[in-house]
Amino acid sequence: MNLLEIENVSKTFGGLIAVRNVTVYVERGEILGLIGPNGAGKTTLFNLISGATLPDSGSIFFEGKNVEAMADYQISQRGISRTYQIVKPFNNLTVLENVLVGAFNKIDSRKLAKEVSLDLLDFVGLYGKRDHTANRLTLAEKKSLELARALATQPKLILLDEVMAGLNPKEQTAAINLILEMNRKGMTLLVIEHKMKIIMSISKRIIVLHYGEKIAEGPPEEISRHPKVIEAYLGGKDAVA
Repeated sequence: MNLLEIENVSKTFGGLIAVRNVTVYVERGEILGLIGPNGAGKTTLFNLISGATLPDSGSIFFEGKNVEAMADYQISQRGISRTYQIVKPFNNLTVLENVLVGAFNKIDSRKLAKEVSLDLLDFVGLYGKRDHTANRLTLAEKKSLELARALATQPKLILLDEVMAGLNPKEQTAAINLILEMNRKGMTLLVIEHKMKIIMSISKRIIVLHYGEKIAEGPPEEISRHPKVIEAYLGGKDAVA
């Protein structure tokens, strides 16, 4: 059984078709890449999966359970978590307190929640800044905090929305290593990323959206040569070199 199954999902905003009849499956334990031009519907699809937005039509199943009508907090408790391209930590709370917010999603004991949160801060490299307020962090550190906060909800599937955006090459490498380590630990990931070399290097499969429709799906080497993808998104055969 696939961990996540999206069947013929559509969403419009007024006259704008954001997602049209998209069908996607995510296998348990894989890293699935999601690419497409700006406005292709990628973040809208994340919003539909996470419960932030209700679909107009279609179905979403998580572990075989229909979830498209559930509230976002219910979906989170079932095991889906996400990050956002524009990070929005609780700036006046400490780094540790930010992660505790996520931990309390499933943990009632403050002592245990703190232990889990500290372990996650160590994992993402922020343990030494656990007592700093979030507004003192760099962009890369805020993205790591966002990741730790999402992981604190103990997800089975995590949706990563452009975690590399705004990072320098060294920071990107650190983020890639975190993603791969999460996957080695058993985490399933659905990743939106504009940097082609990165998404091609970490994904088992890649889905391509264009104007809200899925135009291609397959392994990275196949996607990099797909005529529709080259025309719609990559801009030429050398774009993924």
